[in-house]
Amino acid sequence: MFGAVCPNNGKTEVLITPCVNTEAMTLQMEQTSNATENGRHAVVIIDGAGWHTFDTVKPFDNVTLIKLPPYSPELNPIEQVWSWIRQHCLSNRVFNGYEDIVEQVSIAWNTFISIPDWVKQMCSRGWIKVT
Repeated sequence: MFGAVCPNNGKTEVLITPCVNTEAMTLQMEQTSNATENGRHAVVIIDGAGWHTFDTVKPFDNVTLIKLPPYSPELNPIEQVWSWIRQHCLSNRVFNGYEDIVEQVSIAWNTFISIPDWVKQMCSRGWIKVT
């Protein structure tokens, strides 16, 4: 699952894919670019995952990546999202195959985004000015 959250308005984008690689990351960046309102610019915070590469945003003039220093997941708000989803929706479960995983991950994401004000609160940081 690739996810993006706008802490300003609570809008989200998610891509559920069977693999994680630069091709899937580029698809997520395309989705993020398309969802970004005209005249706005998306900033996506990434960590050092092998598929988090700057070439994934080259085709999009309204998306910029900011790479975090190593071993600093607390600086990336989406990490709290993944933790919440695991703790509240996906932990201690057995899945009945790929389709069940996709369905349960979709339900988990939709549960997370069901309260936009909570999404904004979880993904906002005092040190990030979003306007």
